[in-house]
Amino acid sequence: MTRASLNRTLRRAYVGLGLVLLIALCARFADRIPGIAGTPIKTAALDLYEYLKDMALVFVTVVAAYLANVFQKRSKFVESLEEEWRGIVRTKSALFTYCEKPYVSTDDYLAAFCRISETIDNMRIVYANVGETDELIGLYPYAPLHDMRRALQTLDPRQRPDIPPEEKKLARDAILQSFYALRENFLEELDLKEPDNPLTASVARRLKKPGATRGAGRIEARQLALYKAHDAPRKPDVEEFLWRLHAEEQQKR
Repeated sequence: MTRASLNRTLRRAYVGLGLVLLIALCARFADRIPGIAGTPIKTAALDLYEYLKDMALVFVTVVAAYLANVFQKRSKFVESLEEEWRGIVRTKSALFTYCEKPYVSTDDYLAAFCRISETIDNMRIVYANVGETDELIGLYPYAPLHDMRRALQTLDPRQRPDIPPEEKKLARDAILQSFYALRENFLEELDLKEPDNPLTASVARRLKKPGATRGAGRIEARQLALYKAHDAPRKPDVEEFLWRLHAEEQQKR
């Protein structure tokens, strides 16, 4: 369930709930509405109010179950979308690696082609084609994946064993451009938000100083004293080796 379909479903649910509450409110105060008091409409309205009051628990249960099913569908859709995106990223990396290899074999090409082919077909479990009907195939929802496939096909070693480096670079740049265009649109459905504590500065470094609280130091001292006093078998050479590595690491900090 896409974000748009989820919002449409929620709007319908809210409108339906609002209408029921409005009808119940009007029925409850029907005797105070001019032209209705003392008429058969008043009796029918009060009967309707009593019915709605008796069925309130059932109504709330049905609405809650319906909304829970809607949100469950949305959650599964988002999980499928996230898995598809991970597959797309892995595919981009595989194609990039293929373009950067100085020497490629037929097996390398077939592995890269099968990966992009799988990624294209896996989109079927997430989205239907745009404009697809019972008679029309429609358009593939994310054309850049096919652009990546076509760029890869120009580097088929079975067609041309000696492909110039500049053609590999051109195919690589086309694959990356297609991926960036895809990323800009594909991730919109995930409702990504800015982080609460972003780290946007380049050449960032750790601000905390080495060390720990006095309480932590006391815990360490007690544990070391316990090991020294314990009668368990010891290996002095191992302990000396580990202490030396520990000291060297501390000096580098």
